[in-house]
Amino acid sequence: MSELRRVAARRGHQLPADASVKRRIASWENGHSSPDDFYGPLLCEAFGIDAAELGLNHADARDSTLLDAGYPASPEAAIDTVDRLWRADLNSYEPLLTAEPSEPAWSEASLRWLVAPEPSFPVARGADRLRVGLADVSTVKATGDMFAQLDDRFGGDHARHAVIQFLSRDVAPLLNGQYTEPVGRALFSTVAEATLLAGWMSYDACHHGLAQRYFLQALRLAQDANDRRLAGSILSAMSHQATFLGRYTPAATLARAARMGISPVATPTLRAQFHAMEARALARTGDTRACELALAEATKALESRNSDDEPEWITYFDETELAAEAAHCFRDVNSARQAVAHAENAMSGNHVRSDFFVTMVLADAHLRAGEPEEACRVALDALDLGEQLKSARCVSYLAEFRQHLSRAADSTAVHDFHEQAAEHRLWIATDKLLAK
Repeated sequence: MSELRRVAARRGHQLPADASVKRRIASWENGHSSPDDFYGPLLCEAFGIDAAELGLNHADARDSTLLDAGYPASPEAAIDTVDRLWRADLNSYEPLLTAEPSEPAWSEASLRWLVAPEPSFPVARGADRLRVGLADVSTVKATGDMFAQLDDRFGGDHARHAVIQFLSRDVAPLLNGQYTEPVGRALFSTVAEATLLAGWMSYDACHHGLAQRYFLQALRLAQDANDRRLAGSILSAMSHQATFLGRYTPAATLARAARMGISPVATPTLRAQFHAMEARALARTGDTRACELALAEATKALESRNSDDEPEWITYFDETELAAEAAHCFRDVNSARQAVAHAENAMSGNHVRSDFFVTMVLADAHLRAGEPEEACRVALDALDLGEQLKSARCVSYLAEFRQHLSRAADSTAVHDFHEQAAEHRLWIATDKLLAK
């Protein structure tokens, strides 16, 4: 009982009297009821076990509402929804992990953000709430940055559960705490950035409906923080995911909404990134001319950047990153030689997963250029790069290459490649994906 109270206190909650809690425990033990989404996470933390071990992988009425991919109507709704999302994810709520993304939700969110009135803020909370200061915000920021580095190096499936655990157990009590408006806005912006990371990691793990829901909550938090630059970046992330899922028209629209929505405060790097996302979507539609125009605008914007005026979280987007985006685009419009040239300029050596993606694009471009031997050599380089990555997206890139390679003429080089590739973990994972 004492440990349960200590866990509750750390989360900013106060349990009822011992007699009341004991009645609840007796009801759970006798099978008359199950711990709800308040007590369930407390018990998991108190006993040091996950929801599955505790037998909590069940749906309840509140969990089922999370399957509706709606844009929160208020900051209070955003806090409540994202808190429940983190808990349901942490408890491995299967319908959420396997949910499909909603195309109307992208349109609704971008429109509501674009036409939103002045940012609102949660009403003042009671004095008994956990007091939150800028030091707490800095802690969240530093921890999120650490997880972002792990994501970049090892893929979204490596530390995704740890990120959600941190958000649910350490960050949720801060959102529900007591803070001044300036601290609150800083907190909302930082939590929006961390929730965006949770969305990226979930997307990388191919939990696409869940990722979309995290993006939606992050957008609402950024709106209430009055952080329009971050909000635009969240819309850009939505565009990236929509292109990956084959929803090319919504993807282009989201990229344009990002650019339009932050135009008064846009930086050159942000504009370049949004143009690049639009180009990625347009390339997939086969509109070569529009794709090239968008890439030209991205290049022009990036040439005028001033790193001192850029948000810290977008400074990764440089000429190397733009070359990687261009390589994707030219591959998709079947300009194989241009794709090869851009991909060869896109190896950063600093971002493992990004380097894997662009190396696979280079391999695919060589294949489309009629060079299967070179394609196989490059693909083996990618497999070596990806040996430490836990990323369903990486598996999908490799699976696409395998399908294209199967249509190439058989040769000794292709046969040797299959033998060498068979030993790699990502290649084995594609066996399972292609067998579905």
